[in-house]
Amino acid sequence: MTDTTLTPPQHINGTAAADPPTVPLTKPAPPAPVDVDEHQEPPRLVDDPELPAPGVHTEKRRPIVPAWLRSRPEFVATAGHATSRAGYAAAFHGLRLPWYTLRLGAMAPRGTARFITSTGRWVWDQEAAPLRAAAVRAEDVEEYMRLAKLRGDRVRLRGLAVAAAAVFGPVLAAAVYVLAPGLLYAAAGAAVLALGWAGQSQDAPVVGPAVLRTEVEKLTSHIVLRGLDAIGNPKISAAIKRGGDTGLRFVSPITRDGPGYRADLDLPYGVTPDDIMEARKPLASGLRRKVGCVWPSPDATEHEGRLILWVGDKPMNETTKPAWPLLREGQVDLFKPVVFGNDQRMRDMTVTLMFAAIVIGSIPRMGKTFLLRLLLLIAALDPRATLYAFDLKGTGDLGALETVCHRYRAGEDDEDVAYILQALRELKEELRRRAKVIKSLPRSRCPESKVTPALASDKALGLHPVVVGIDECQMLFEHEKYGAEIESICTDITKRGPALGIVGIFATQRPDAKSLPPGISANAVLRFCLKVMGHTANDMVLGTGAYKAGIRATMFSRSDLGICWMAGEGDDPRIVASAFVDAPAAEKVVARARKLREKYGNLTGHAIGQEPDATAGTDVLADVLAVLAPDEERVWCERIAARLAELRPETYPGWKAEQVTAALKPWGIKSGQVWGTDDEGQGANRRGITRADVTAAITRRHADRAAS
Repeated sequence: MTDTTLTPPQHINGTAAADPPTVPLTKPAPPAPVDVDEHQEPPRLVDDPELPAPGVHTEKRRPIVPAWLRSRPEFVATAGHATSRAGYAAAFHGLRLPWYTLRLGAMAPRGTARFITSTGRWVWDQEAAPLRAAAVRAEDVEEYMRLAKLRGDRVRLRGLAVAAAAVFGPVLAAAVYVLAPGLLYAAAGAAVLALGWAGQSQDAPVVGPAVLRTEVEKLTSHIVLRGLDAIGNPKISAAIKRGGDTGLRFVSPITRDGPGYRADLDLPYGVTPDDIMEARKPLASGLRRKVGCVWPSPDATEHEGRLILWVGDKPMNETTKPAWPLLREGQVDLFKPVVFGNDQRMRDMTVTLMFAAIVIGSIPRMGKTFLLRLLLLIAALDPRATLYAFDLKGTGDLGALETVCHRYRAGEDDEDVAYILQALRELKEELRRRAKVIKSLPRSRCPESKVTPALASDKALGLHPVVVGIDECQMLFEHEKYGAEIESICTDITKRGPALGIVGIFATQRPDAKSLPPGISANAVLRFCLKVMGHTANDMVLGTGAYKAGIRATMFSRSDLGICWMAGEGDDPRIVASAFVDAPAAEKVVARARKLREKYGNLTGHAIGQEPDATAGTDVLADVLAVLAPDEERVWCERIAARLAELRPETYPGWKAEQVTAALKPWGIKSGQVWGTDDEGQGANRRGITRADVTAAITRRHADRAAS
């Protein structure tokens, strides 16, 4: 056997890797012989030396002005942090200033003694005494005589200076006392404080720090390589040890980027950022940071081997986030991106709600409802939008939005679900109406067969944005009586709604096939996944294959409230922390939104006390015809109401004759006096309708639908 050794690590882009000890390696045993041609030639190289290079060059210019000066939020955050620290330190020490003065005054005698002692040592040139003693021990007469002469010169000069100060100092003090006694008192006080400062203990200073800081280790190339080596990826470890042409190199200097450091580097050939993202915990261990500080990500503008490693000073959940820009002022256009949170570097993250169905998933108590409410607050600030907010948890977390909602409900009882069903039936009819309106518009006005900002602003068309937010949506889909119909309507909203200006937002704490039916989970465009416990729930929210690709919401901890993976806004999923808006702040935002809506003229439904039409989404004509016997030519409206309540109690509960008349009037059916007999056999004239009018109305409706 022949031994070989590992060579020392090479420099990678000017940065030396750590030097491990030389380790003897034994060459492995040769593989078992295989049946090959001994005279087989290696593959023939076909490189053409005259083959021209692509001629494509890319360059990135580093910004002249630092990032924190170009971004208003970053500048405000940086300046605010510095101002806050300075103000706190001033208040801290200002309050303790009298105590500092007393303590320094008490230490002035010790400081005076130390001053006299140090002055004596200086005058007698005690600092050079070890040199003279060394010359004596070496018996170097010439060197000793030279040092003795130098000492004599220094002692004479320094002694003269001290004598002059001793003579002229009191004279100067007397003159100042006569001319400006206040100045003398101030100088004397400063001298006492200075002597007290000199007399304090080095390990217990009088004036301590106002802020106790724990210094975070500066990120260097060596630390980055140490962290990457700790992952255990064989290609990375081999590249760090071997160096050379392995592909691993830093492409730019490590820089400050927001509240942390950014390192851009090319990974070894065959290694992708996904491999790094899957190993955040060992990477954080190698960097000696908390896992919440370490955020590796790919660079969408470069090749698949480019890694952006951002390492924060503090974990994301401990970093102070900028205030939500729309908290106190501003209006929203749902067709444009709107800031709703921040990434790890505290940069603003935006979301575009139009043309998208949205899914939010997480385990309980991670901020799912807060995120849903935030998205509904954004919708509320567009005065054109109509809001539907349904809280199946029943705790009133969406209650702040009640005064601007067209439909609102909090609860999971049967009557609550029935209310929500009626509201969803309204939306189903609205989907049909909008499809017909868009189909009827000329191509010049609606070129892409979908709602545009101009169409949404035209009140005559009624194509304004509609945003539906359902918290704990699994309570609806799993309802024994209405679940199938609700699932059908919500699936239709998810598939057709975005093009027709209707946005569905479905939030659940149990992401599975029942809570998020495939028709919804597979067609949602925007996906927000806070902490989940397994890969199945992860992929239900973020899409099939997300977990395998390293997009894992399982990596979040219980303390990562409001932090989620966001997919669908941009090319790649991103980690985002939603803005924190509590209930009192949400009520203030809604109050502003209501004023905007009053001015625009868009307060409807629940916001002004109107309940949903119980017959919305039902075929009243067909139901009336179904309760009429074939031989009944004329029937009282009160009898029709009783029969309808018996036929569909959930749709026509407690109906009276007046409600039948009102429901049939839009179809051109007028009630009149009809002769009949009551249950006791007494004849009477009462309000009623004729069977012929009902059948005629149904015939006209079929003809109208066929013509459209």
